[in-house]
Amino acid sequence: MTKGTVAIIGAGVGGLVSARMLAGEGFDVTVFESHDDLGGQWNYTNTNSGVWPTMRTNTADFATKTSEMKFREGTKIFPRNTEVLDMINDFVDIYELRQRCRFGCEVTGLSQADGGYEVSWKQSGEHHSQAFDRVVVAKGRFNKPEMPDIEGLDGFTGRGGVVHAFNYKDPLQFRDMNIVVLGGSISSMEVASDQSLMGTGRVYMAQRRQRYVMPKMFAGTPLEYLAFTLEGAQAIATSTVDELLAGAKEFLELEGGNPARYGAPAPHEDMAEAGVTGSQHYLNLVAEDRIDVRPWVKRIDGDQVTFEDGSTVQADVIIIGTGFELDLAFLSDDIARTVNLTSHGIDLAQFTFHPDLPGLAFIGLFAQLGPYPVVLEQQARWVAYCWGGKLPMPSDEDLRQGVKDCVEEQHHVGYREQHEMALRFARLIGATPEAGDDGELAAILPKCATTGELYRISGPDAYPWAVDYVKRHFWSHAPILTRREIGSRIGRDQNGNPV
Repeated sequence: MTKGTVAIIGAGVGGLVSARMLAGEGFDVTVFESHDDLGGQWNYTNTNSGVWPTMRTNTADFATKTSEMKFREGTKIFPRNTEVLDMINDFVDIYELRQRCRFGCEVTGLSQADGGYEVSWKQSGEHHSQAFDRVVVAKGRFNKPEMPDIEGLDGFTGRGGVVHAFNYKDPLQFRDMNIVVLGGSISSMEVASDQSLMGTGRVYMAQRRQRYVMPKMFAGTPLEYLAFTLEGAQAIATSTVDELLAGAKEFLELEGGNPARYGAPAPHEDMAEAGVTGSQHYLNLVAEDRIDVRPWVKRIDGDQVTFEDGSTVQADVIIIGTGFELDLAFLSDDIARTVNLTSHGIDLAQFTFHPDLPGLAFIGLFAQLGPYPVVLEQQARWVAYCWGGKLPMPSDEDLRQGVKDCVEEQHHVGYREQHEMALRFARLIGATPEAGDDGELAAILPKCATTGELYRISGPDAYPWAVDYVKRHFWSHAPILTRREIGSRIGRDQNGNPV
């Protein structure tokens, strides 16, 4: 006897992890995927994926997976996108999820019906519909390119045309071209760096503002062990916005450096206005004059691009990296109105539930800085535990207050941070890491990076091996000064060996 039927929309990491968790709680799960294979963004053959064939991750391997996923032997710290897809496929096979997936099914409608939900989809040109008790929307938020409003953009005559970073599938086609990249966040910086390193004609970067830029590693230490630690997540909940911004600015200038020192524009003095993104090579390429940073574009005349400072360059191609709109066009008008759907967000309690839509959950549709998989795992656990009875559903009062809090958050903060979101959902499921009487674990926990294993130490479905994993990982990946300081306090060397 199952606990009911659940439709999951999307076979990316969020949808597949949700399927794993809900099936584990006794639900009859069906995953709808418009592509003919799974993987979502990590399957570059998927028309809903913005990944290009040679792309590597910009986040470390241990943060780009869940506690139940494992990269294949020989995978480096920053895996190829194909290696991430291999890992996802292995996960699906281990937990026998493939037979739960319906491929080539484009969901066209989702509406409330008879105490549940009606899901409509198109497959092989035919239209179908089916009723489900519950639905999880895990479509992803990075598959509908947002285009900027620039005078003359539609009439650009450069031989390479106008390409959104989402459709940047063949980097070699732009060799020997002059390129103008629009945008100042991670996708635009990665594309500009990619082209610059291939020795293209000239790369210009047009941006509205200069963000602080963090590389992937510092002296052999992945960024996640510096910027996304457990103590950092805990501080977010106990600090004021001003304190957090001041701390972030100090950290960014110390570890990443002020972009102006590389020859890029200086970020806004107000950290909230400046913002932050990540790119391993961008600032060094600016310093080498291989990326020419310009202000935003004022107008385009044929193949001539004029910037707001009055300067003009000839461009063969314009590559746009200005972000994405949230695309949930299949939601019924009633559901869309209830969650206040806009092109950039929806209003939900804890970014997951709405009090007027029982049995409906949204996974991973919030804007976030840092890798998603660890957060998606904790969010999917919360949904599965609430629906399955392992945890009580939040009360109507709590859900309504949660929606109000979400509106407030999205008004003041454009994005959430990976470690804060993972801890948020872990607290909701009672999986906040606890050291107990383990002195070594107590010493290292605050400095640990946010991984899926960190949230399997305590709480429901804790894994006996998680503590050993977290310890070994800390002693092999944390900054050497941190390991030395903690080691000296607990009688260990910098590798964790007793002394």
